Amino acid sequence: MANKSSNKNLHKASQAKKDEFYTQLADIENELKHYKNQFRGKVVFCNCDDPYISNFFHYFAYNFEVLGLKKLITTCFKNKQVDLFSQNMDDKAIYLEYTGDKNGDHIPNPEEIGVKPLKGDGDFRSAECIELLKQADIVVTNPPFSLFREYMAQLVEYKKKFLIIGSKNAITYKEIFKLIKENKVWLGPGFAGGNAYFQTAYSNNNYANGVYNPETGLVKFRNVGWFTNLDYEERHENLVLYKKYTSEEYPKYDNYDAINVDKTADIPMDYDGAIGVPITFLDKYNPDQFEIIKFRKGDDDKDLIVNGKFPYFRIIIKKK
Repeated sequence: MANKSSNKNLHKASQAKKDEFYTQLADIENELKHYKNQFRGKVVFCNCDDPYISNFFHYFAYNFEVLGLKKLITTCFKNKQVDLFSQNMDDKAIYLEYTGDKNGDHIPNPEEIGVKPLKGDGDFRSAECIELLKQADIVVTNPPFSLFREYMAQLVEYKKKFLIIGSKNAITYKEIFKLIKENKVWLGPGFAGGNAYFQTAYSNNNYANGVYNPETGLVKFRNVGWFTNLDYEERHENLVLYKKYTSEEYPKYDNYDAINVDKTADIPMDYDGAIGVPITFLDKYNPDQFEIIKFRKGDDDKDLIVNGKFPYFRIIIKKK
């Protein structure tokens, strides 16, 4: 089950629209290493990043030639206040374009980066940002958690490849789960140890004890992951199953013909019927090994019940 305090803090930040979390370079490097061969000749768009300090821009600019990129575009929503995380002193939002090293030093120098003004505020939903989106092959960014549904819907509408960060609570949104079920979206390898640490412009008062570190300025979330439609090798590794089915250990739901499994590692190797698993199963989901049937509801369209009790959200799967 997801860490409750982390869920609470994500929700609190979302409610307050204080969800500007800045991704660390090491986390970007750890995730992007799984997809490097998919960027050659591509236009990458980071449309939720302060282009002056974005670690996404930093990663792609400094690895431009290694990845074989065609172009890098970065925009962000213009902040109304200038602070540690917004160094844009102009009175208008801007976007950056980078097309690679020109002077041979293999460093993205300021004179090699095109800085262009935007008419609006840089909102990813604006007409001019959508025009930039249309140029892109792959979108990579950390969008606002509070706008995740809308952001994902836009990527799907314009048929873009993407690698974005979001709360894993988004799996429970019917629009997002539908995409996961149809194998149009899946989870990436994720953050090391399941912990995500972000820079944030907001103080310790916004988070529970132990979540925000005032010395580093980092806020810790456990229930965060990478959502993508870029394939990677590890996604097709079979989950090793070792337990055997017994009716005592694996009771059936009161309102659906499937057995309940509390831990992904406990999926029985010798049961071929429908199985209810926690949403953390998606971290190990191999579409070649399993198929997803449905989410959360029984035949009566009510939440799944086992022995008169409601387990935490379950995904119904079946072995292929």
